[in-house]
Amino acid sequence: MEKIIAVVVTYNRLNCLKRVIESLKNQTKQLDRILVVNNGSTDGTAEYLNTLEDIQVVTQENIGGSGGFWRGIKEASNFESDWIWCMDDDVYPRKDCLEKLLIANEKNVGILCPRRIQNNRVFYSECKKINLSNPFKGLHLGELSDEDIVQDKPVSIEGMVFEGPLIKQELVKSIGYPQKDLFIFYDDTDYSYRAIEAGYKVLYVPVAIMDKEYFAKDITRETLVNSQRWKLWYHIRNTSFFVKKHGKNPFFRHFGALGFPFYMIFAILVNLVRNNKYEFSDLQKLFKAYIYGKRGVLGKISF
Repeated sequence: MEKIIAVVVTYNRLNCLKRVIESLKNQTKQLDRILVVNNGSTDGTAEYLNTLEDIQVVTQENIGGSGGFWRGIKEASNFESDWIWCMDDDVYPRKDCLEKLLIANEKNVGILCPRRIQNNRVFYSECKKINLSNPFKGLHLGELSDEDIVQDKPVSIEGMVFEGPLIKQELVKSIGYPQKDLFIFYDDTDYSYRAIEAGYKVLYVPVAIMDKEYFAKDITRETLVNSQRWKLWYHIRNTSFFVKKHGKNPFFRHFGALGFPFYMIFAILVNLVRNNKYEFSDLQKLFKAYIYGKRGVLGKISF
């Protein structure tokens, strides 16, 4: 009988967290342990978790989602298990989600990823192919097609998200833990690509379903620029870091992601004209974030 530990990373979403825990307890395939990483929540999360005798809790300062999953997977690795099921506090696995993920397991699989549903439509940011050699193409290639996301057969992917991946303990022993100090963005893509480089498969399993909480519009380049500025700096920095780390040739490692910051510069200039949401000094910050990534300057960004 395979043993499975669930790892949930939470920060100030108490109502969502309660629903996640309830969903985990109601799985048709029973979990052996639920571990919650509380990233310094201040909304009563700690008090609530103290009332749960059957949940293991790890409390730390808010070092972002990347630090949360680093800690959660590290703690889970101390227990005997076959799989570690990772998720944020805003996705709710349906009753048979875990069971259907396990059915999709096959030789050389390292990670199994569920399909996410938001507002009655499929929500996905996974990609089948990551371009790390051709500077004249985008970074994320081969988006999941309409056929991919509704068929019964699993689909091989290279880029995943930390919203429900079932990670084989064997893989963790092989490649280690997620990159701790990215804070947000690209910790999941980096981890799945490390799995690919180590010879493991990463599969998207359409029949295993999670419901995703709705907070805002999809994260696109446009919505990212129009949202909180601090998120943009992390996205730029971590994209630059990922490309430098995994690029397949010297030119791509240094210049492959250049199109992304140029697009952001244009979008910021448009916002300056339209609604004054940005300042000209933000262009300098964007450039610094890009250079931080190339130099491997990680952790919380401060200018």
